[in-house]
Amino acid sequence: MDFTPSAAFSVGMELELQLLDPVTLDLAEAVLPLLATYGDQHSVKPEFLQNTVEVVSPVAADLNQLEASLRTLLAELLTHLEQLGLAVCGAGTHPFHRRPATYTPGERYRLMARNYGWLGQNQVTFATHVHLGMPSGGETLTLMGELKPFLPLLVALSASSPFWHGSDTGFAAFRQRVLAASRTYGIPPDFPDWPAFERYYATMRRAGVLGSVRDIHWDLRPAPQFGTLEVRVMDAQPTLAEALALAALLRALVRFLQAARGCWTPPAVLAPQPWWILRDNCFIASRDGMEASQIASLEGDRMPLRQIAALVLGWVRPWAAADERPWLDRLEGSIAAGLPYTRQRLQRNRDGRYQGVVAALAEEFRAGLA
Repeated sequence: MDFTPSAAFSVGMELELQLLDPVTLDLAEAVLPLLATYGDQHSVKPEFLQNTVEVVSPVAADLNQLEASLRTLLAELLTHLEQLGLAVCGAGTHPFHRRPATYTPGERYRLMARNYGWLGQNQVTFATHVHLGMPSGGETLTLMGELKPFLPLLVALSASSPFWHGSDTGFAAFRQRVLAASRTYGIPPDFPDWPAFERYYATMRRAGVLGSVRDIHWDLRPAPQFGTLEVRVMDAQPTLAEALALAALLRALVRFLQAARGCWTPPAVLAPQPWWILRDNCFIASRDGMEASQIASLEGDRMPLRQIAALVLGWVRPWAAADERPWLDRLEGSIAAGLPYTRQRLQRNRDGRYQGVVAALAEEFRAGLA
């Protein structure tokens, strides 16, 4: 399997967004009529369920380029949706949608329908994916291993899915629990080198488990066709600004990890951990968000996730590029003021209606592009 190298610190983003009926505010299975309003282009795409639209940025050299391209694409999307009488919002789950969704036509999605059946139709979730440019497959796998202990923090910082089927789940990021039922989602395994990953892929492909690398849905995965490490663990965000802040953190974190490699000993909570500790810390983060207390050592010590977030932001800030620092400031402010899952719960408490939560999400998305 060839890995196509990418420019260092190049970045791309995929935003999975919810298509909405503007009257009921329920999900609308409308991606096919939406795509029919577009010409031949590669930035607005279907996902495997018809209530989802995916907006894919071009490759960007920095966050300024990334923001500019996504603002243009999302503004155009709003125009197309208005012409069809539709609305859109960003969050990891829809607060009250209950119906099984319809698969999108296409060979790959037909295979997914056969492999996942009822499970796939009911895993109605939405994510933010960030692609980070990598020089080689080996470096991609090294960074995958180094980033794994940070997965609980990324879960909490992006948490935007407290509601499911008209109920408060008690979780900040319930999307994580919905996806846990599928076999190729979650924490990736460790690979010592690129040939080991190639062996894994060849075995799974021959066994009929995988048709392509895109059938791997780990929280972190190599994307050899793009030359990137793809970070997939994060919920869809209510605003473009919140998605960009997460991308800024990831880029600065990669700079820090590469610069500190071999001369830095991380605290135990952010060092490579046994799978069972990392798995539980991801669960705790998905349930408690920024109020989580993480298992910090083999002795069972605990550490507040807010303290971990403050440590990480302090470490990466000196390594952040100039265009990343304002977004890190914004992320710090969001942690203090309340992340998306907190805002959704406050809205629900104000008017007692899940429709009010969706209306507020749709307005946030639109206002964020003004």
